[in-house]
Amino acid sequence: MLKKITTVLFIVAVLIACEAKKNTNSYSFKSGYFKSYLENKRDSSSFYRVHDLQIETYKNKTDTFKITWKNKFEFSLLKVNPKSKLDSTNFVVKIKKIKKNTYDFEAGYENSNFKQKGSTYRVNNKQ
Repeated sequence: MLKKITTVLFIVAVLIACEAKKNTNSYSFKSGYFKSYLENKRDSSSFYRVHDLQIETYKNKTDTFKITWKNKFEFSLLKVNPKSKLDSTNFVVKIKKIKKNTYDFEAGYENSNFKQKGSTYRVNNKQ
């Protein structure tokens, strides 16, 4: 009996989680002006996204990245003009949670154990 209840609760939880993901619109973050903060809130960057490009300023340095969306909740960034091997490596971003004009993310370089967590906020609603 307990096993059946546990199984039913698990199935209901999965269905609710899937429905919540269906109702979110992560593609609304494909263009516009944004500010991103790492988990520690000390480091931040500002960026503008349009089509398949992201122009980002971090510590007074501006870089341009090509964006490739894998699905609604994952995309990769690759520097347009890489200056090192690390710059030539995809930076994969996974959207973990969406609230109105904000998403929480986990990100890291492809094939690396390096991970960062943070939040991105839409600065305005221009798209």
